[in-house]
Amino acid sequence: MEKEAYYILLYYCYAPIQDPEAYREEHHLFCIQNNIRGRIIISGEGLNGTVSGLKADCEKYMEYVQGDPRFADTEFKIDTHHSHAFSKINVRAKSEIVHSGLRHIDPKIRTGKHLEPREFKAMKDREDVVILDVRSNYEHKLGHFKNALRLDIENFREFPEKVKELEHLKGKKVLTYCTGGIKCEKASAFLLDQGFEDVYQLHGGIIKYGMEAGGEDFEGKCYVFDNRVAVEVNNVNPTVVSECHICGSRSDRMVNCANPTCNIHVPICEACGWEYEGACSVECKEDPEKRPYNGTGYYQKNINGYNPYKGFYQQPNKDRIKSALNVKSNS
Repeated sequence: MEKEAYYILLYYCYAPIQDPEAYREEHHLFCIQNNIRGRIIISGEGLNGTVSGLKADCEKYMEYVQGDPRFADTEFKIDTHHSHAFSKINVRAKSEIVHSGLRHIDPKIRTGKHLEPREFKAMKDREDVVILDVRSNYEHKLGHFKNALRLDIENFREFPEKVKELEHLKGKKVLTYCTGGIKCEKASAFLLDQGFEDVYQLHGGIIKYGMEAGGEDFEGKCYVFDNRVAVEVNNVNPTVVSECHICGSRSDRMVNCANPTCNIHVPICEACGWEYEGACSVECKEDPEKRPYNGTGYYQKNINGYNPYKGFYQQPNKDRIKSALNVKSNS
């Protein structure tokens, strides 16, 4: 098998879905049949996902999504990888495709002006511009655009409250950005709703900026929500901005605390990793439940007993599930 035989797809699409639960089951079944793994959210306002699979399987998946007229304009950010980036498939129906609490905001009606990566690059250093990171603390601490305003939030749902602190920026051009673009759809729309007049968003987010504009002036790495954890973005003027949680030295080596009760995800340098046996503190190092440390700080979730068909609730789908099982057993 070739070295980079897999794709990792990052995407979202705002489009009305009348019966999210029924579509969730259909979508889930397609993923199982085509060996697609990852995390997908389905709601009445659209879909949002990061998935992985063999290149041919991902091509089928993209055709499946874009073949539905509702999602025909879905844009996929495609990266290559040597293996699956997920251990299983998880498709959920939720009230929003990204939790913001801004259910009254519809990006299909009004949102910030989309800037392609090269347009964003050309504007970001102007004196009348503010670059606004709308991601959470653990994300922008690992990496962010040079001179970006970074909000102190643990979750995106805190963003609306934080906007109250940005009143003094209403005379500026506000350029929002996030990992793949989805948070900016509602973030920029909400800024407009709150009286900001000149609002933009980086189309495709940090990931597309790295692919199409070389990642220039993105400092550090980009946090991603798959088994890779962090990815390189900048191949022009890269730097490390995150600090070891224990000693404070520069490090972008992300580690899950070896104490499963704690399990925080923070940068820990290699030296401290070995000294603290993968734990984030003395207390966690001494915890009797501490997991053995193998030098990576990554702990594969226990998927014993994992059943990809678990979660099919509706009775009419039994025949489809049996059919899918027969296909799988005969392949």
